[in-house]
Amino acid sequence: MSLFALPTFLRRLWALDTFPYSLRIFIALSTSMAVCWVANEMALVMPLFLGTIASALAETDDNWRGRLRALLVTLLCFAAAAFAVQSLFPHPWAFFIGMVAATFCLTMLGAISPRYQAIAYGTLILSIYTTIGMDQRGGSGQVFWLEPVLLLTGAAWYGLLSVLWTALFRHQPVQQNLAVLFRALGGYLRLKATLFEPVRGIDQEVKRLALAQRNGDVVKALNTAKESILSRMESSPSQRMQFYLRLYFIAQDVHERASSSHSPYSELAEAFFHSDVLFRCQRLLRLQGVACANMAQAILLRQPLDLGPASGQALKDLQAALAYLEAQAQQQEPHRQRLLGSLAALTRNLGTLEARMANASRAELQDEKQDHSLLDRSPQSLREAVERVRLQLAPSTPLFRHAVRLSVALAIGYSLLHWLHARQGYWILLTTLFVCQQSFGATRKRMVQRVTGTMLGLVAGWVVFGLFPSLLLQSMFAVAAGVVFFSSRTRRYALATGAMTLVVLLCFNQIGDGYGLIVPRMVDTILGSLIAGLAVFLILPDWQGRRMHEVAGRTMAACAKYLREIMAQYQSGKQDDLAYRTARRNAHNADAALSTALTSMFQEPGFVQGQGDGGLRFLLLSHTLLNYLSGLGAHRETLSAEGGDAPTQHAAAHVADVLDHLAQSLARREPVDRAHVAEAQLIAALEATPADAPLALRLVQSQLALIGELLTPLRVQAGRLLKQNPAESTDEPEAGTPQAAPGGSPTAPAN
Repeated sequence: MSLFALPTFLRRLWALDTFPYSLRIFIALSTSMAVCWVANEMALVMPLFLGTIASALAETDDNWRGRLRALLVTLLCFAAAAFAVQSLFPHPWAFFIGMVAATFCLTMLGAISPRYQAIAYGTLILSIYTTIGMDQRGGSGQVFWLEPVLLLTGAAWYGLLSVLWTALFRHQPVQQNLAVLFRALGGYLRLKATLFEPVRGIDQEVKRLALAQRNGDVVKALNTAKESILSRMESSPSQRMQFYLRLYFIAQDVHERASSSHSPYSELAEAFFHSDVLFRCQRLLRLQGVACANMAQAILLRQPLDLGPASGQALKDLQAALAYLEAQAQQQEPHRQRLLGSLAALTRNLGTLEARMANASRAELQDEKQDHSLLDRSPQSLREAVERVRLQLAPSTPLFRHAVRLSVALAIGYSLLHWLHARQGYWILLTTLFVCQQSFGATRKRMVQRVTGTMLGLVAGWVVFGLFPSLLLQSMFAVAAGVVFFSSRTRRYALATGAMTLVVLLCFNQIGDGYGLIVPRMVDTILGSLIAGLAVFLILPDWQGRRMHEVAGRTMAACAKYLREIMAQYQSGKQDDLAYRTARRNAHNADAALSTALTSMFQEPGFVQGQGDGGLRFLLLSHTLLNYLSGLGAHRETLSAEGGDAPTQHAAAHVADVLDHLAQSLARREPVDRAHVAEAQLIAALEATPADAPLALRLVQSQLALIGELLTPLRVQAGRLLKQNPAESTDEPEAGTPQAAPGGSPTAPAN
């Protein structure tokens, strides 16, 4: 590598999201190892390392003040847990009761916020680390305060490094999260472009299911970026934070426009099969997706973004193709003219999206007077925090079930290790804690990864013992393996597990018993994984198939709220205020939750997947509904001066009411209301909008008609989720109702 290329390489390395995290871990672990080596106290390495690991696992993104407050709370919880374990360890029955109670209470603290969830999880981990250290050192025969102090020292050292790092590089997490967001938007746009392929016989439903899942990734990235910005917004934010806030709002607008739809794609493909207009739409969307990916890279490297002329020329070509089709509109049938209007709305939307991408390259906002506030979802008082926990104290909530399940699983593991008198048996508890997840699918996946990674780590440790007998070299390998663990734990858990297993072997080998840990670690991992797997299967199992109606109901309720906020802006004029953005985000969050629930359900045993087909059909319809709502929200213009506003608002109110009724029926497991004749007349009136009506009115009524056509299929699928047989469900499916394709994949109207 030349000297000229070195700065670019370092800048790209610094931009990697895992590099700063890994560098902090490297500093913490290497300094701890160096101090112990110089002081010839290698027996202290393991608790120092474990304290560092627990502190890092309890870390959440925040500004330096928030991270310092979180560190103090974390150390307080760690100290209470470590000294409690130290006191109760010689008394098995007291330890048993304390462990079960603490596990349940700490797990329930996750209801407050993700920060407290991470602190509680880290506290549980450190508690078991304390038992492992005491078991290794011979139980009560050691100095009372030694193990807790060593663990707290490692935790405090990493915590101080983290606070200092955040104070020095406070904008780096925001940059990385915004880059992830624009990268996710780019992938979504490129996938969306594949729907604009005018080829007959394509199974678009598979693409649309993939698009619904990809939308979940974008929603997650939006939420992460928002929390990262919110935690750093001060009373007078810096110019750079204002810059990042503008980028976030632009990304929100791009997402709404990218997820919008104005007509079923299958109808567009059929109507314009002999035109190149859909290919031009596809090319423009693909180029805009590439621009989003380039924007992500520019944010990371802090470089200006030049969109280039390609996407702008693609937009001009699309507009020219549309103008040619519109010139022939008088000679076309009414149905084709209506689709041409939808195509025109799509073109305007893509044009606005192109403008927003151009603004993103300069971080501009169209209206500097708009509401820039962000919703803080963290509890604002102790009473609110307690209320959040109280609401989760019910057997029907997933968090309560997980708390009970994890407590019982650890109790079984503790009883088993005493019954077997297992050597190094407390690794059973640690494995159970790491493997036992809220859903069966996640637990099963974690079981396989944990066992596989542990086996690989044990083999790697055995090889390192033989090839590198030098303890100094082994200590260096231990630090490197610790860095690998943290850099890969969220993406490649099997590799992370193998790395952590290697850390443990090498650190214990510093005091002479590394080989003796191989077999116990292997056995304990298998036992702990089996306990976790059986617990999630037998103890208050939270099968997604039996909760699908609840998730679907929340999706309908969020869509109804989103529709009402959209129509309110068609009366008052477009304004991206907090109420509108919150309703939009809640609708997308609910859609992503439904997609996640379905994914989890298909990882569950076959006997609980009875609602799998119905869930997929409902997801396709609900995501189509959200796409039509996004199309309606992307073109917010005042209608009051256009005429015909009252009937349009009445139709929108009726649709919102139907969605609310569906949500209530699904949530309460009540019979689904049947459609009235007046509803069909209302939809027919929306579809019969005069061609000479104002453009804004035609657009709104067209979108509402598309949404109205989904109501009957949604009723049918809601009834099937509730295992009803509504009158609308007949052997001949209704227009727009999803079908079962020959290959078994459900179909639905294109979004």
